[in-house]
Amino acid sequence: MAKWLVVAGCALVVIGVLLHFFPNLFSWFGRLPGDIRIESERSRVYFPITSMIILSVVLSLILSFLRR
Repeated sequence: MAKWLVVAGCALVVIGVLLHFFPNLFSWFGRLPGDIRIESERSRVYFPITSMIILSVVLSLILSFLRR
């Protein structure tokens, strides 16, 4: 369990550094067709359906390769 926590922490640090130094790297995330965005004067509602499906598939593939 400790090994996986260290790997997850390192991955979060790498993602954080990438987002800090390259803010436009993930600008497509959340703006795909199928992501629902409802904005009014008083509130905003956001459902990133397509983005979460893509993220789920990518993470499933990565974990599948790591298990082998």
